[in-house]
Amino acid sequence: MGAVFPTRIPHGRTARRLAWVHLPPQVRALVEDHLGSPVAEAESQGGGFTPGFASVLTCEDGSKHFVKAASAKAQRTFAESYREEARKLAALPSAAPAPRLLWVEDRDDWVVLGIEYVDARAPRRPWTPEDLALASATVLEAAKALTPAPRVDLQRATDEFAAWPDLWDQTRHPRAADLKALASRFAEVIDGNTLVHTDVRDDNILIRPDGTALLCDWNWPVVGAAWFDSLLLLIGPRGDGIDVAAHIAAHPLLSGVPDEHLDVALALILGYFWTSSLQPVPPTSPYVRQAQAWQRDVIDDWLAERRGWAR
Repeated sequence: MGAVFPTRIPHGRTARRLAWVHLPPQVRALVEDHLGSPVAEAESQGGGFTPGFASVLTCEDGSKHFVKAASAKAQRTFAESYREEARKLAALPSAAPAPRLLWVEDRDDWVVLGIEYVDARAPRRPWTPEDLALASATVLEAAKALTPAPRVDLQRATDEFAAWPDLWDQTRHPRAADLKALASRFAEVIDGNTLVHTDVRDDNILIRPDGTALLCDWNWPVVGAAWFDSLLLLIGPRGDGIDVAAHIAAHPLLSGVPDEHLDVALALILGYFWTSSLQPVPPTSPYVRQAQAWQRDVIDDWLAERRGWAR
């Protein structure tokens, strides 16, 4: 077992979302027109950290559907995020382990997405070795299916993360200089030709009854190294006490990455979580800073262990 970082984050209940009754009548009518039957029940999805509508809708005919929606006027940032998610979902090949985009509407100041409903659960928290194995297999499947990256307008990781090493100039970390020196080498480390999800964590993973899994919420993909998502996946399990060193040693991708390169990537990610966790808490997402601070502490301890620094 590795170090355990207790958390009071209510996993699976972190989002404050719009409910079905909060959608304007014309939006509800638009959705029901797509679904082909009136909505009888709406189950809001509690995971994640955004306030947009995201619900499993059960219709009177018994069919189930997953729908997202955000107001381009009242929730502009999140509506734009849904637009981007729709654009990127539409570009994913059929071999990618992701729910399919079925339809999208962008009118009357609302962005509405119809996404394939999946009978599934999130990985259990604390993470278990069994769920990590299932999630890891899915991330590997995604890396294979998304190399080379589909032809869609995406930032390269080297451009998207270009400002992150300088985030260490804003911190009071006792090893800020060492961490910046590591993070500054990121371009030589995480460049690649794979479409990388970049937001792999328990609330973005769906495990089906047959043991297969999918990645959801494709808002922030970039083009980068095929192993990057597999490293990101390990933050949660490491914080929950799983021996990720053994996992890395047996991993088809991570085992071939030099230790120093993994440390460079961790230093880069740590700088992001360190500065983000100190920002004001947004009223629409009361747990996001807690979650970022937890990931910060996990990576900080993990990197110190790997580098042999005092902890």
